[in-house]
Amino acid sequence: MNRKDFLKSGTLVGAATLLSTSNAFANNLTDNPIDKLVDANGNYIQQALPYSENFLEPHMDAETMHLHYTFHHGGAVKAANKDLAMIKKAMDENNLETVDYWTKKLSYHFSSHVLHSIFWTNLTNKNTAPSGELLKRIEKDFGSYDKLKGYIAATSKNVDGNGWGILGYQPYSDKLTVLQCENHEKLTQWGVVPLLVVDVWEHAYYLKYKNKRADFVDTMLQVINWDNVADRLNTALKIK
Repeated sequence: MNRKDFLKSGTLVGAATLLSTSNAFANNLTDNPIDKLVDANGNYIQQALPYSENFLEPHMDAETMHLHYTFHHGGAVKAANKDLAMIKKAMDENNLETVDYWTKKLSYHFSSHVLHSIFWTNLTNKNTAPSGELLKRIEKDFGSYDKLKGYIAATSKNVDGNGWGILGYQPYSDKLTVLQCENHEKLTQWGVVPLLVVDVWEHAYYLKYKNKRADFVDTMLQVINWDNVADRLNTALKIK
């Protein structure tokens, strides 16, 4: 296989199969279609929100939800498809001088698509708490549920610039881990499956919370759908 064929199979086919039915993200919940991020042709698609735009009121206002989902998440999906098209064009024309630029763009935009899709399902409009296997692992890896909440809150609030706080499962160590992710893809760990994500880009909170990121994070942690987090963990454990 020459370099052009390798790039084509490794980038285009790899991106299309990254979320195949064996993947912990795509194979999450049969009743959660938002996890299906690609169509049959490998193009990225944005699914409908699993609830109405005012579902999270008063914790997240409907206007922010609309703008965030439609233009920020939606914009990332459109941009990721453009990135794929430009990579294919560069390879078809044997003009590989630009392929690294579009590959970096794809990493940024597709990571945004993945994290936003998880974010919407991680939220609900009532208080829940972890239980079962998820709670056992939280207590084993962090000491207690309260300690985890403090850890992920501090991690999310202190992201430099824009980014995410992430609770994930690390199959290589069989542990839960907390990450501070800058932008959508920086400071991550290889192999970690995101279970819970907290969006701290300014577009996620500025209309309602102004510059008070900490208040937004504290509010979001009150409405985490821990049942969804538990379902994601159960699926992630299957790939260990």
